Amino acid sequence: MEPTSVGHGTVEDSSVEHPGLDIEALRAETPGTAHRVHLNNAGAGLLSRRTLVTMTSHLELEAEIGGYEAARQEQDRIDATYTSIAELVGGQSDEIALFDNSTHAWNAGFYSMVFKPGDRILTGRAEYGSNVLAYLQTARRSGAEVVVVPDDESGGLDTTALAALIDERTKLVGVTHIPTSGGLVNPAHEIGRITRAAGVPFLLDATQSVGQFPVDVARIGCDMLSATGRKFLRGPRGTGFLWVRREALEYLDPFVSDIQAATWDGDRGFTWHAGARRFESWEASYANVLGLGVAARQALDLGMDRIGERATALGAYLRDALDALPGVTTYDLGRVRCAIVTAKVDGVPTADVAAALARQGINVTTTVPEHTQFDTEVRDVHPLVRLSPHYYNTHAELDRAVEAVAALARAAG
Repeated sequence: MEPTSVGHGTVEDSSVEHPGLDIEALRAETPGTAHRVHLNNAGAGLLSRRTLVTMTSHLELEAEIGGYEAARQEQDRIDATYTSIAELVGGQSDEIALFDNSTHAWNAGFYSMVFKPGDRILTGRAEYGSNVLAYLQTARRSGAEVVVVPDDESGGLDTTALAALIDERTKLVGVTHIPTSGGLVNPAHEIGRITRAAGVPFLLDATQSVGQFPVDVARIGCDMLSATGRKFLRGPRGTGFLWVRREALEYLDPFVSDIQAATWDGDRGFTWHAGARRFESWEASYANVLGLGVAARQALDLGMDRIGERATALGAYLRDALDALPGVTTYDLGRVRCAIVTAKVDGVPTADVAAALARQGINVTTTVPEHTQFDTEVRDVHPLVRLSPHYYNTHAELDRAVEAVAALARAAG
């Protein structure tokens, strides 16, 4: 289930294995865990061996018989990727379009809407930087207005304020489920309830949530959802997807067209292909597509409820441990928090913290102001160290990272 607490309090002891997940076996199937403490799953998760074998096997097949021929031979497994992705988010396979990254997937949905002067785009302070730039570009081109919904007292999007701001001029509500720069989980289900009642399209950027915990488009009530394969879903880089509610196709006009998206009518016109594949372009890396399908199927087989429970618990364990260190502060917002943890060490530049951890074989990354511009307007906290465990991490690994941060804080103090 989706995280339901802020992540404080008792968590499972490090000696207790999560019910239903054989962590030792999962780590044995994840080559990267043998030599690194990988706490950068919000950047890119570690590939499982079965995903790696699937991708390399397809590349070998392409080398042996040809790229087109390999795709034809594997068409059933390519089609199965759409089915698995749809199952992962609670949709249907004809509602899925595949892309080479989540930004292109998000753009395919957003830029298929038509805006005019006076239209309003409502978004939150946690919105991802690329989305913000798209809103600003569209406002400049069309005369539409970008309205930032204020946060509530916890730092999440204020749904009461959202409901009050929606009016007849509101063309779209676009929200990032989990920001790239912190552990906040925005109240997507409540946002969806409000937008459905108002009849306003809702575009959800689920880049950091799909694969981390269950995401159900029917329960959320969004009209479009974009996500990536490379993060918590543990798929390859160069993969992303867009889910589009069938009814939304009535008001969406894809902003590009090619022979994958449409069919020439024999004269001077064309018809869009049925379903969401009208948003795709023809060429694709089918090694990546197959790898994405395997990663999605693995997540489904393991169970997203179990994955979500463990990932959230690991995030809470790490956040509480860092909070307890003198000279270390965490900065995650929201009533509901996930497995992304952001922190700062007093007196030590963030880049130096990340570099010191890297020298010890601990993978983390840092936030930058440009990735969450509206948040930066009100919180002068970036850059921060971002640590993001996933279900295959262990408490011992988290303890190792905490001790490394503690040593840096002691040295600076």
